[in-house]
Amino acid sequence: MTRFSIGAESFELDGQPHQIISGAMHYFRIHPAQWADRIATAKEMGLNTIETYVAWNFHSPVRGTFDLEGRRDLGRFLELVRDAGLHAIVRPGPFICAEWKNGGLPSWLLSTPDIELRKSNGPFLEAVQEYFDALLPIVADMQIDNGGPVLMVQVENEYGAYGDDKEYLRRLVTMIRGRGITVSFFTCDQANDTMLDRGGLPELHKTATFGSRSLQRFEILRRHQPTGPLMCMEYWNGWFDAWGQDHHVTDPEATASDLSELLSSGASLNFYMVHGGTNFGFNNGANDKGNYRPTITSYDYDAPIAEDGSVTEKYMAIQRVIHAHLDKKPKVFAPRREAPQIEIPRPVRGRSLWSFIDSELDRVEFEQVPSHEEIDPLSEFTLYRTEVDLREGGLLDLSEIRDRAQVFCDRKPIGVLDRSEGTRALTLPVGGKNAVLEFLVEDQGRVNYGPRIGELKGLIGPVRLNGRERRGWTASSLPIDNWANSMLIATDGEPVLNGLPGPALYAWNIPAPANTDLFLETSNWSKGVAWFNDWNLGRYWSKGPQETLYVPAPTVQGQNDVLVALELLGAADPSCRFGAGPRWATTTAS
Repeated sequence: MTRFSIGAESFELDGQPHQIISGAMHYFRIHPAQWADRIATAKEMGLNTIETYVAWNFHSPVRGTFDLEGRRDLGRFLELVRDAGLHAIVRPGPFICAEWKNGGLPSWLLSTPDIELRKSNGPFLEAVQEYFDALLPIVADMQIDNGGPVLMVQVENEYGAYGDDKEYLRRLVTMIRGRGITVSFFTCDQANDTMLDRGGLPELHKTATFGSRSLQRFEILRRHQPTGPLMCMEYWNGWFDAWGQDHHVTDPEATASDLSELLSSGASLNFYMVHGGTNFGFNNGANDKGNYRPTITSYDYDAPIAEDGSVTEKYMAIQRVIHAHLDKKPKVFAPRREAPQIEIPRPVRGRSLWSFIDSELDRVEFEQVPSHEEIDPLSEFTLYRTEVDLREGGLLDLSEIRDRAQVFCDRKPIGVLDRSEGTRALTLPVGGKNAVLEFLVEDQGRVNYGPRIGELKGLIGPVRLNGRERRGWTASSLPIDNWANSMLIATDGEPVLNGLPGPALYAWNIPAPANTDLFLETSNWSKGVAWFNDWNLGRYWSKGPQETLYVPAPTVQGQNDVLVALELLGAADPSCRFGAGPRWATTTAS
């Protein structure tokens, strides 16, 4: 049986010094049919370990359920890591950050009475215990002590950036250890004195997170951990992107140079990310450090292995350094092949979102404007409705909008209120005595870092008209995924003549070779969500920087393929186009 331990000077594998060269990839951001390919490519870069977070809310969107099938089969992912001859590091949180919605914390936690997140709080720890009861047997079976790949398990995640409740951390340690986890534990925090002090425990091994000046950062870590192996648990070789900002890229040779110095020092590292993948569906997170910024759909991260699994210049540069360090000959990879370029002039059918709303939606009455969580915390789109007297027009004022509301009066678009833009008021035109105001509200991504984790979504009241609070509402969550699926098989719909009026759902028949990666071009559309067959590709937005959505090859059947788009605003160009590869509107080198 293979043994792993944390020694006085180094990690030890069967009693011998062992340098961990790891890379992060998240099974929940990769199509499961592509897990093995991504793992194999990471191994060829020179890695001996794969690290993954576990997103609690991905497995348990509803309390009392825990899904470990298909895309959520963590056990299968770890088996593939083992079968590739690699080790694994698992970081189960319960909080993971990761630019994932709510940092992995389920939205149902927010409706739990008296709960305080990430503290030694009874209701929160009770929920975490349920999570660990469901998850940790999978990890326990895959520990290196049991013939599996798992070397280490992390306790919490960058906790020093959030709190300093040592009792909370110790309660987590007791829970994890009490559920069969026998391998070594560790914590990680940014290479910052305050965070390292707040986020760790004397009895746990500390690791740091950083992206440059490695030896200087390790000096900071060493002040907090005089002995034991040094490890960068998140070696930031790229960065994530937000809507409306540039795509971040880093210099491959600068990364390679710093990496060479790090490896020569004998320290261990985990590339964050070696392969980023995609925030499919509505799983992107957001940051709010005074200004709300939702993360884009792509989680390419300018990682060595690109979003579609192809290798990059950064991959080659890193591979050369690692293989020179290990005295091995690297494998040469062919460049990315161009994806099929396809254009379909117009949809085969379309249907107004109002048509779905009027025929298929039940409304619930509320006296005061409800939050998103009071309606349905699992839906990303919510419709609010109220009747107002607009015979003299009026000024609409929202206390707070989370995150974006399209405002309609008698189904005519009036304007958009957007949290990122700081807009909360609109002038309403003169109308009737019983004018109907409707708000189509989008949750654009739950904050995944900082004190605003766990905040409510939707219209945060009160809502005022001409200075007076508006009472008497109906509200409903919109089952957008279900409506998109109905468009896949529909044979009827409204005629599509010119452009794509919104809000509406549209469907195109796609002639593409089976099992082939595609890149859906979205720069000719405005804002919305796209599906390829029944796979939710994620959000698109003309503000960039992302101008394509990645379509994983396993979703492409080669016959009867359908692309569905929910266009929220409207687009003049009704064509559906697929390009040769990923495209970014703007980039920023850092």
